[in-house]
Amino acid sequence: MERVDILVRGEGCVGRALALALGAQGLRVALLGSDPPAVARDDDLRTYALNAASVALLRELRVWDALPPDAISPVYEMQVQGDQAAGQLAFSAWQQGVRELAYIVDAGALDQQLGVAVGFAPHVRRVSQPVPAELQALCEGRDSAGRAALGVNFEKQAYGHHAIAARLLADRPHQGVARQWFRSPDVLALLPFERPAPAQSYGLVWSLPEARAAELLAASEAEFEQALMAATGGEAGALRLSGARAAWPLALARADAVSGPGWVLLGDAAHLVHPLAGQGLNLGLADVAALARVLRQRESWRAVSDERLLRRYARERAAPTWAMGELTDGLLRVFASEAPALRGLRNQGMGLLNRLPPVKRWLTSRALGL
Repeated sequence: MERVDILVRGEGCVGRALALALGAQGLRVALLGSDPPAVARDDDLRTYALNAASVALLRELRVWDALPPDAISPVYEMQVQGDQAAGQLAFSAWQQGVRELAYIVDAGALDQQLGVAVGFAPHVRRVSQPVPAELQALCEGRDSAGRAALGVNFEKQAYGHHAIAARLLADRPHQGVARQWFRSPDVLALLPFERPAPAQSYGLVWSLPEARAAELLAASEAEFEQALMAATGGEAGALRLSGARAAWPLALARADAVSGPGWVLLGDAAHLVHPLAGQGLNLGLADVAALARVLRQRESWRAVSDERLLRRYARERAAPTWAMGELTDGLLRVFASEAPALRGLRNQGMGLLNRLPPVKRWLTSRALGL
C-alpha cells in the first residue's frame, strides 16, 4: 500500500476538517472511515454551537458557504438564568460589537457537507483499512481505540448526568435568542434553530441526573412537554417535540498526552467537556486549526512526524483545553450544589457579572474565539 503523509483516524467533523485542512497544504492524506451517506439523516437530533473561529475555519475549507441556509441560525443574544430572581445574565452581539455571538448548525448537514468536500479534495483519499503513514492523527472520539492502543491515559470523571437532545417547535419566534437555565440539579439550553420550522424551532440540550433523564426519555410526549414547560417557565413560549429524543452520558476527561512520536490526538479523543458552554466542537476545530498551522509552518527539513514539532501543537492547545474544562466543570459544580448559602452567592454573582460590561466582553470574546 502506498505510504501517505497523514493517516486521519475518525470521520466525524474534526477528522474530515483535518483531512481537508492538511490536504489543502499538498500533504497526502488518507481518511480512515466509510463513505458518507448521500443525504443527511432525518433522525440526527444534534445541533452544534459554532463560534467565529470555527466558522472562519469552515469558510477557509469551503464548507460553510455550501451549507443549506436553513441549516444555520445566527445567535444575536443569549439569556442565562439562575434559580433565583437575582440570577440574571444577558449577552448580546451588539454589546460585543459583532454581527452574531454564534451560529447554531444542523449537525447532520455539516457532517454531510464536510463529506462532500472530502470527495472533491485531490490530496485526500478515503480508506477502509489503515495504511502506512508518517503521522497518525486520531480523531476517533471519546472511545478512541487508537488512543487506547497507544497506552495514553484518558481517565473519565463521570458526572452522573445525561444530556437529552431533541428538536422543538415553539408557538412564537425565537428572534435569534439562545436561552439557558443554570440551577440545581439541571442545566437546560434552548438553541434557536430553523428546522423544522423557520424562526420557530429550537435545539434542546438538557443535562440532568441519570435517573431523571431516564424518566424523561421514557415519558410520553405530553409528559415530556409538560416537564419542559415547567423547567422553562414558558419564557420561550409553548414548546412541543418535533421528533424523537436521545441521550448520552456526560464526563470530564483530558488525555495525559496529546502527541508523541508519529501521532497526535484531536477533538474528543483528546478532551471532553460538559456541553453547558457549547464549546465541544469548537475545541476540536481549534485543534484542527492549530495542527494545520504547526505543520504548515514547520522547517523544510523537519518531517511531519517529528516529535518536537508535534509538541508545539500540544503546547498551543494545552492552556485553552484545560481552561475550558475547568470552567465548565466549575460552573456545573457551583450550580449543582443545593446548599442554600451557595445558591444565594451564585445567583448574586450572576447579577454582579451582568453589571460589569468589560468582564462580560472579555468572557464573550473567549467564547467567540476572538
